[in-house]
Amino acid sequence: MESAPIPTVPGRPGCMGMSHGYGASDDEQSIATLHHALDLGVTLLDTADFYGFGHNEELIGRAVAGRRDQVVLATKFGFANRLGEPTLIRGDAVYVRQACEASLRRLGVDHIDLYYQHRVDPEVPIEETVGAMAELVQAGKVRHLGLSEASADTVRRAHAVHPITALQSEWSLWTRDLEPEIAPVCRELGIGIVPFSPLGRGFLTGRYGSVEGMADNDVRRGQPRFADGNLERNLAIVARLEKLAAAKDITAGQLALAWVQHRGDDVVPIPGTRRQRYLEENLAALAVELSPEDLAAIEAAAPAEQIAGNRYDPTSLTFVNG
Repeated sequence: MESAPIPTVPGRPGCMGMSHGYGASDDEQSIATLHHALDLGVTLLDTADFYGFGHNEELIGRAVAGRRDQVVLATKFGFANRLGEPTLIRGDAVYVRQACEASLRRLGVDHIDLYYQHRVDPEVPIEETVGAMAELVQAGKVRHLGLSEASADTVRRAHAVHPITALQSEWSLWTRDLEPEIAPVCRELGIGIVPFSPLGRGFLTGRYGSVEGMADNDVRRGQPRFADGNLERNLAIVARLEKLAAAKDITAGQLALAWVQHRGDDVVPIPGTRRQRYLEENLAALAVELSPEDLAAIEAAAPAEQIAGNRYDPTSLTFVNG
């Protein structure tokens, strides 16, 4: 079985920050940014039922109304109680069907182009989950299937049930977990890779010297890499990236994003933003050419083993690479 390719588009914004994670946002500003993205030729928009307790899907639905034929819509399911305690991940067949119907309703569409399992349910065989997702494809409610933060073994088992189009996992200069095993399996099976947080939750742009200016409910305040001690060590890495970027007359964020893009033709990073200025900056990064020497210099400036702190708190880490 062959999986369908991820659409080739000039830019692919992740939309989480418009509803979730990084403090208050403005719906009208977000919609204006999304419309600007579509006007610039962007076609892939990435959301999830988890973002803003469904608000993000509703927002995307408003933004694409009347322009559905221009957009490849990707959304996700799996966090059954959203931010409840303890976190509840569901991948059972009943929930898969319920979640899809709810997402279709919020998005205001009759089908989802790329439907991801947001996190793997450790209590449900992946064969059951993907089997239920495959039924959605057969019913015409979903076009292609994806997984997020799945292990190499899970990806292989899932793909044996139904072709998996994409794996969405974190990949950036400071998160490289999938390089040893997961990325090679994806490439063996012809599965595209969609890195989220390719800018390290904005940190690799150089715009954050501390957490003091962040909203009280900004998720980065509780993440180890932004904690005292780790933050200072990571800032030193960003300073080295800024120096390399300045030599090319680009920003550190553009350099970091270009590095991810250069991981391969099968890599489709989805940097998030709420503002048109940063959308344009991210799109410009797609034109940045990096030589083998440039790539070596970037990796020497930001060696994986020198990144200080885990990417998530201990509880959240239990749900990655599942």
